[in-house]
Amino acid sequence: MNILTLPLQAQAPAQGSGMASMWIMLLAIFVIMYFFMIRPQRKQQKELEKFRNELKKGDKVLTVGGIYGTIDSVAAKYAIIKVDGDVKIRVDKACLVRDITDTQS
Repeated sequence: MNILTLPLQAQAPAQGSGMASMWIMLLAIFVIMYFFMIRPQRKQQKELEKFRNELKKGDKVLTVGGIYGTIDSVAAKYAIIKVDGDVKIRVDKACLVRDITDTQS
């Protein structure tokens, strides 16, 4: 018996339980990743979709590009926002990220 093969012989019978614990740990990693990454992101996407579907005239919004404005009219895919005075721009609904009606006076 060689001193180098002694550790290998001692671990050979326990290899089946090592595979089971590896699969349990791998499954635990996926469950943790789901609850800390995927689930909150889906919730945020649903809230953003709800916000975009409930837009109405007079809502104050912020665009992805940092433009603040007030909704003048809403269509199926875009909204016309009033930026300053008589300046109105048409933006895609996907560019509207936040309702700031409560934060501004």
